[in-house]
Amino acid sequence: MTVQSSGGADTAGAPGVGVQAVRLIGRVWAWLFLLALIAFFTATAPHFFDLFNFQAMGANTAIVLVLALGQTFVIITGGIDLSVGYVMGLATVVISLIMQNMVGYPLPVALLAGMAGGLGVGITAGLFNGFVVARLNVSPFIATLGTLGIAQGLAFVLSGGPPVSIQIPGLGALGNGYVVYWHSTFGLGLFGLPEGVTGPEMRNVRSFIPLQLLYAGVLTATCAYLLSSTQFGRHVYAIGGSAKAALRAGIPVKRDLFKVYVLSSVMASLAGLMYVLRYTGGVASSGDALLLSSIAAIVIGGASLFGGEGRIGGTLVGAMIIAVIQNGLVLLGIDPFWQYAAVGAVIILAVLADQAKLRIVR
Repeated sequence: MTVQSSGGADTAGAPGVGVQAVRLIGRVWAWLFLLALIAFFTATAPHFFDLFNFQAMGANTAIVLVLALGQTFVIITGGIDLSVGYVMGLATVVISLIMQNMVGYPLPVALLAGMAGGLGVGITAGLFNGFVVARLNVSPFIATLGTLGIAQGLAFVLSGGPPVSIQIPGLGALGNGYVVYWHSTFGLGLFGLPEGVTGPEMRNVRSFIPLQLLYAGVLTATCAYLLSSTQFGRHVYAIGGSAKAALRAGIPVKRDLFKVYVLSSVMASLAGLMYVLRYTGGVASSGDALLLSSIAAIVIGGASLFGGEGRIGGTLVGAMIIAVIQNGLVLLGIDPFWQYAAVGAVIILAVLADQAKLRIVR
């Protein structure tokens, strides 16, 4: 005959259920917070819950998101890349200078040449960061801080200070266009206006899915696949958990760190390309203010600055939270400088939530 205590099952099962519940809340709290922000601004800010406004938010946050994607890999390894905003600025200048000298060439040729120059900037910066961090064992903070200064200096030297504009027809449409266009009379158009739409009829065209959002979506899906479904992604988590343990397990830690920093800088250069397409030119300081936002998106999304934890989905929701806060405050007529304070407060909230989750689980 088996005797079972009336409270034994609850006592044995409660800790497991409680831990699972806390972990679930830790994963979804950012999404719940995002929904709460949307509900708040919908109720208080005029024209917030509007398709045009949501598309504008998506287009505006696309560059920050792309900048944060590569940085996510770095932070999961336990490092940080302070140079991404300045590598982005240098990439915009190099891309713009190359394309500026190709006026008269077909747009695809000029664009490919500029893209090659931008990717060259990203790969070079990433290899330099990887070499200093992985081979010379310099702290990522110090190594990327040095690269920050080098990239910033080169960008200002090459541009001379002012923005570098590009006068190539059709370039702005690649950065400010939409995937789908609809007119009640002329029908549907993909990546361009429906055939026959001219003059006053253009005012009646509805547009959907900004191209900037499409570019960011493709890059986000690619990075999510790399992190969650490849051996490289598993190595990134292992290095962040313990680089020494990963080395003992046979993981090529130095080689993978090279890849991580190259990926981070390449994503920064692609963010620079998106900036050039959107604004038809490059600015040396274009990425300066985006560095904080990119790191904030990652931290708000649940990544640990100590390494070993983080997801691309978390970075995505973090970027969306920042975009909603900034857009909502503007629509409420609040001084734009308060955006920085609001984002900083959310970063602290995210870190406190993460620490509380760890304490409860332990």
